[in-house]
Amino acid sequence: MRFHAALTRTALSRRTFLRASGVALALPLLDAMQPTLADDSLELPRRMVCIETNMGILPRYFFPEGAGRDYIASPYLERLAAHRNQLTVFSGVSLPGVTGGHAAQKCFLTGTPHPERGGFRNGVSLDQLAAEHVGNATRFPSLVLAITNENATLSYTRSGAPIPSEQSPRKLFEKLFVQGRPDEVEARVEALRQGRSTLDFVADQSRRLNKQLSAADQHRLDQYQNAVRELEQRLHAAQEWEYRPKPQVEAKAPEENNDPRQFVERSRMIFDVMKLALETDSTRIISLFIDTTVIHNITHHGNRPEVLAELRGHEERQFDALNGFLTELSESKERNESLLDRTMVLYGTCMGSANSHSNVNLPALLAGGGFRHGQHLAFDTEHNYPLSNLYVSMLQRLGMEVGEFSSGKGTMRGLDFA
Repeated sequence: MRFHAALTRTALSRRTFLRASGVALALPLLDAMQPTLADDSLELPRRMVCIETNMGILPRYFFPEGAGRDYIASPYLERLAAHRNQLTVFSGVSLPGVTGGHAAQKCFLTGTPHPERGGFRNGVSLDQLAAEHVGNATRFPSLVLAITNENATLSYTRSGAPIPSEQSPRKLFEKLFVQGRPDEVEARVEALRQGRSTLDFVADQSRRLNKQLSAADQHRLDQYQNAVRELEQRLHAAQEWEYRPKPQVEAKAPEENNDPRQFVERSRMIFDVMKLALETDSTRIISLFIDTTVIHNITHHGNRPEVLAELRGHEERQFDALNGFLTELSESKERNESLLDRTMVLYGTCMGSANSHSNVNLPALLAGGGFRHGQHLAFDTEHNYPLSNLYVSMLQRLGMEVGEFSSGKGTMRGLDFA
């Protein structure tokens, strides 16, 4: 079903700039967009969905036998059999320098090394860099989501600040599709106005400090002021969007479910809302963190058959949920293509083995998005290939002129555009 959106140097205290950065860091979460035009002459948009599950995936049931297009699917990949020609599975990949066992979960989309070290500062995440490129075309530059009862996110700003996630499928649905009363709209617009006033103050303070700075620092400050001006423009656009009607959908808002034991059921619910968000072009960039900490104990299975069987059952249901999401995307049509044809879906984990807290040989796959799929790209399991090279390929598929991202210094070998 199609849905349409209506559319001297005295040492300066860093405290001022930290406050300013605090403002800037939150602002990219605001609505920033231009209307989407329902014009068949326009190229269909490309989109990106990035999903991480944080407790690893049992390697023995994920990685296939053989390489290339004639690989023998593993038990987990069999559950995605309907989409075999629409996905590429990777083995022998990792994120260079990303170590620390569970600490690596915050670096799945950033590739920033050594998160376990004191003073660690993350880098920008793949989704947020992409949102800078395509986010101005939709009501929401990106959606940062999580299935968790804790404070967790996959998404980080350019300064490495974590972006809070939306954890409720129901609240996400309301955010996307419930217009709200006029007084609620006005309250949101006023909040946006206040944000613009704060930015005006920050910019004025920066200009006054400019005379005290060296040429190098003046250059850095100019860059900062340019960023402030850009954010002001986004705020202005966001203010305009508050007065525009949200898309109408026939689906009902999902019920609340905060039971951490039902992470698969909660994943299914948020997958449904994600599909609607993409289908209505409310956003083109989504990150989703799936917290499976509730099964942490059994991930340390010690190769005990009964524990492995229990863990396998949980993970099979996760792949069934992923399969359902891919099916929904493939059945939603845009002109002569499916939503999956235009949407890259990255699915993976931060640990190659949760049992040993290994951060190498990561299970990962990419579905859809306009690549030549139907293959297993098998790399060296002793000397892993950078998964971050895949991120370069994904950014390029969005139309970004980039040659590297984080530790990725080139595109993913063997993965070509369709």
